[in-house]
Amino acid sequence: MTQYLPRIVDAQLDEFLQGLPAVAVEGPKAVGKTATAQRRAVDVVALDDPELRRLVAADPTRIDRAGGTLLVDEWQRYPPVWDLVRRSVDHDGRPGRFLLTGSAAPAEAPVHSGAGRIVQVRMRPMSLAERGPDRPTVSLAALLAGTSGVIAGDATLDLPAYVEEILRSGFPGIRQLPPRLRRAQLDGYLARVVERDFAEQGHRVRRPATLRAWLAAYAAATASSASYNSVLDAATAGESDKPAKTTTIVYRDVLEQLWLLDPLPAWLPVDNPATRLAQAPKHHLADPALAARLLDLDESALLSAKPVGSAGLRRAMIGPLFESLVALSLRVYAQAAEARVHHLRTRNGDHEVDFVIVGPDGRILVLEAKVARTVDDRDVVHLHWLRSALGATVADAAVVTTGGHAYRRPDGIAVVPASLLGP
Repeated sequence: MTQYLPRIVDAQLDEFLQGLPAVAVEGPKAVGKTATAQRRAVDVVALDDPELRRLVAADPTRIDRAGGTLLVDEWQRYPPVWDLVRRSVDHDGRPGRFLLTGSAAPAEAPVHSGAGRIVQVRMRPMSLAERGPDRPTVSLAALLAGTSGVIAGDATLDLPAYVEEILRSGFPGIRQLPPRLRRAQLDGYLARVVERDFAEQGHRVRRPATLRAWLAAYAAATASSASYNSVLDAATAGESDKPAKTTTIVYRDVLEQLWLLDPLPAWLPVDNPATRLAQAPKHHLADPALAARLLDLDESALLSAKPVGSAGLRRAMIGPLFESLVALSLRVYAQAAEARVHHLRTRNGDHEVDFVIVGPDGRILVLEAKVARTVDDRDVVHLHWLRSALGATVADAAVVTTGGHAYRRPDGIAVVPASLLGP
């Protein structure tokens, strides 16, 4: 058995199970949900086993009879179990009774949302801090609170090492494999999505090649807010028989149900003192390794800045995929700090900030991701603009880089290598 790799979400789950009766852990397949949940469970009901599904359907009270924390694994395979857990919690609300894991939102929604009974926790692929190439010296929570103090630390990772991290993925069972086996596993993962997972969600894919092409076009749009029409045009460049828009909406909706699309929402504050903001999300797949595999990118292609994609989405991918790796890590760290991650872009495009992280007290951390070792005044223009517009609401500002040292610039902007940033 592969050694368990500690996850940042571990602490959140332990805290929730001490005070809440039921917790649902959600995320894409192979992200590590079951391994993480099993460490906290006394008994397991694995609903990807048809026999166990039949047993639960025949005898729903077996859910109530569990002693200690019961893990209901892949609960979406038998959606009525959600309501069984909810009703059980209504009768007995002791903390830590149930853990549910799900690799997809069920095709048929449960009768009741579970609000007030079942708390949902998102689990994403491993962040850079969880992978452990460097020990983080800068805390996102401290930056967000404005208490980071001295910014310092030396990183061992350089640009080729970050490219390796992009390609290795954050899926625990995949990242430890040799390159050829890793590529085979990622290919198999994507093939299963197209050939099996869509059908399990109630949608038969009539043209698998078109869905695969749409996924590749979405990957080429990583870290951009390109319209879905642009993604479709890139997926079907040169084709006269394009799929209907309703078909591609189904693609997007099902992939979101499978937790494979992880778009970064735009920051839209109720009181916006800065300017009118665009509303489109930035596109990200659950793991940048999936995007790299869909685009058939290896280390040499990424480092050479070879343009890929078609139509209006043709560009070099090293910058977007590094930004996606940073986005994945920031969302893991922000979840631990009860914060939310957004991006900002003005409607006329004159200002853009890669990450706006909003803490539970309303204070803001603003970040840029730069696939470069050094930072100059041009790289911080938009950070200064937003800090000036929002004043004391901005707790701190930083540029996340591929450089070797963490420090604070004379203008107050922190410069932090991605591998030195942690929760």
